Amino acid sequence: MTSTPTLSPTRPLVPDLTAAQVAGLDDPALMAHCVVDVPLGSSLRRIGLGLSGMYCAACSITIEEAILRVPGVREVQVQAASQRARILLDPARTRLSEIVAAVQKAGYRAWPDAAARAGNERLMERRKLLWRLSVAAFCMMQIMMVTTMQYVSGPEAIPKDLWNLMNWAGWVLSLPVMLFSCGPFFAGAWRAARQGRIAMDTPVALGIAATFITSTGATFGGQAIFGHEVYFDSLTMFVTFLLGGRWMESRAREKVTQSLESLCVQLPEAVDRVIQADADLGDVSASRTESVPISSLQNGDKVRVAVGQAFPADGQILSGQTDVDESLLTGESRAVRRRAGQMVVAGSINLGSPVWMAGERLGPDTRYQQIVSLVQQAMTEKPGWMRQADRMAGPFLWGVLALAAGSAIAWQFIDPSRSIWVAVSVLVVTCPCALSLAAPSALLAAAGAMARQGLLVRRLDALEALAHVDRIYFDKTGTLTEGELRVVGVVSTGSGVAVSPGLTNASKSGWQRAAALASHSQHPLSRSLVKAVQEAGGFEGQAWLDVRELAGKGVEANDGQGATWRLGSRHWVLEGSDHALDAWSEALSEARVWLAARTAAGELDPASVIGFVFDEVFRAQARATIARLNALHCQTALLSGDQESRVVAAAQHLSDRGELVIAKAHATPEDKLQVIAQAQSQSHRVAVVGDGINDAPVLAKADVSIALDQGAALAQSQADLIVLGGRLLGVPLAVETARRAMRIVKQNLAWAALYNLSCIPLALMGLLPPWLAGLGMALSSLGVVLNALRLGASRS
Repeated sequence: MTSTPTLSPTRPLVPDLTAAQVAGLDDPALMAHCVVDVPLGSSLRRIGLGLSGMYCAACSITIEEAILRVPGVREVQVQAASQRARILLDPARTRLSEIVAAVQKAGYRAWPDAAARAGNERLMERRKLLWRLSVAAFCMMQIMMVTTMQYVSGPEAIPKDLWNLMNWAGWVLSLPVMLFSCGPFFAGAWRAARQGRIAMDTPVALGIAATFITSTGATFGGQAIFGHEVYFDSLTMFVTFLLGGRWMESRAREKVTQSLESLCVQLPEAVDRVIQADADLGDVSASRTESVPISSLQNGDKVRVAVGQAFPADGQILSGQTDVDESLLTGESRAVRRRAGQMVVAGSINLGSPVWMAGERLGPDTRYQQIVSLVQQAMTEKPGWMRQADRMAGPFLWGVLALAAGSAIAWQFIDPSRSIWVAVSVLVVTCPCALSLAAPSALLAAAGAMARQGLLVRRLDALEALAHVDRIYFDKTGTLTEGELRVVGVVSTGSGVAVSPGLTNASKSGWQRAAALASHSQHPLSRSLVKAVQEAGGFEGQAWLDVRELAGKGVEANDGQGATWRLGSRHWVLEGSDHALDAWSEALSEARVWLAARTAAGELDPASVIGFVFDEVFRAQARATIARLNALHCQTALLSGDQESRVVAAAQHLSDRGELVIAKAHATPEDKLQVIAQAQSQSHRVAVVGDGINDAPVLAKADVSIALDQGAALAQSQADLIVLGGRLLGVPLAVETARRAMRIVKQNLAWAALYNLSCIPLALMGLLPPWLAGLGMALSSLGVVLNALRLGASRS
């Protein structure tokens, strides 16, 4: 004979993990897949978990405490708005199955963080919630049809037996609501009670239970104890409004979360890889392929990428040309052209035609995975003041229960028949759901809006500081200027010394020959020269003989016709020609790369001499960025280690009216720190924008630090925000979005506080029925989330 399982204080609300699930979760490959960050110089790992079953801020505290009890876990952050956990742990001591089991023992579900899985779980939850809402709404309508006659006619006009029958009908119709629709409220309250805690579902569950018990007692003849009034209509209406508000709120929160989560599902699940037998064929497009999971790829594998498919790795195009959407990585919506020999990055989308590529960086080494890691951090990041507010939720809710109990006792002396009615209204109207959603919904919406514009937020705390920034310091080299030098002039000596801006047709054969020789070198100036010539029309390959590169000098080769060509430093290329050097010194002083031919006898051919002038090129958005920041009343300043003459020239070039001041030129990292400290001592809120290793200390010192994604890894590790694609206009956009976010946070907090402060007195005075309290609670929570969604309309 079998017995029906009963719910006991020790029985978990979520089933225990099976042996197969434990084995799957403890697979080392799965743990490696969950890693989102590796702290520098540490054996610890930071992993991500997706969660479900969370409805309030108190839930995040419950889950954090459950995970922290697992051996080896050092730090946990749970974000209720995005339903994500970020856990710092020692992989040698902690198993993934232990963490998942701890979460499920607390009454919630957890799984390795994957955006697709998270979206499916939330979809299933919303469907269940919609079913509960439908049942509650249907039963409410049936009860309202029955009780309308009671309200219109009153007990004097309706026989007692018929009146009791109507009460019975209300009781029967409310049973599906209690047993099915109210499940989330009772489950949340039960989870908290098992752990000796109180959740935001607790006062709601107590109110629902008290209303049903009182109405049931009155229906079954216990009027002496419970009074004559029944509240099945108010109960079902109250539950319907609460579930309707929760469902609409979940839809609105889904939009907030999807704005960030959409960045994490770009890579294909399977790829077409060249089979090993054909890997060495000269024409890769003639190779046979096999479909394999993306996890099976290794460095060097050749892959065919179809139109509409994401590139699975960082690598080089081997065959074909196409248009590539790199908006995920740069924030730039226009597609860029990529040809054979050029690099593509994982996560970008192939829009033009099928191409073949060789993977060079896979998994966590790709730029895509680094961006995903930053996105996941933003989805679980919780500012310190928000964590403190979450911890205040428990004492606040105890106060709510005490206030409701006090109101029930007081109304026993005023009007005992309305005592339960008033207590339920107080329980519901004081629930701080809107307050708990006011800040996280706005901050996550802001992070999503910024991510779509090519700005990744690493610390949500930074948004509050950024909203109050009044001074922004820029590094010059690599930040306001491009990361590489460009050809800005050509010096030719064919018929006298002439300096031309850029690459001109007059010296076309010379600079094409220089590019052909430069293609044999990996020196930054050689690469810049090749790139400039390719942009100017390209060059034909030349069969050089005996090519050799001399460190610190340049490249030397024979053209097969007896002449030896040199490309490199002036003194090496023109050595032994002191007279020529003296004659050309004034005109050629700016040229940094030279090309010249020597005869078989070693004599310099003056007509072959050509020099290339390189200089830094300012980013296209640099001037507009400075102007826009000053329009936002943010003072901009240059803080550079470059020579003073170059810094002054940069300031003059980027600001017509001196908006860009020079904080300090030729500055060491210590000098930069001193400048920032001095500004902060004068009560300025300071932001720093940089990209180099030498910027890392000053980025750490600033109130808000912003790094470019092409910059040094150390600089990015200290940054609060990362600008993708070098789009400097992202900096003023970040300031505007942060200010809008904090305005919305203040609006949400003001609205939530106003709602609570105005409705609590009405509930205590008996002027607010439970159904109206439930409607107000649902609308207040929905209102703050919808208000936060306005950030999705941020201007680009």
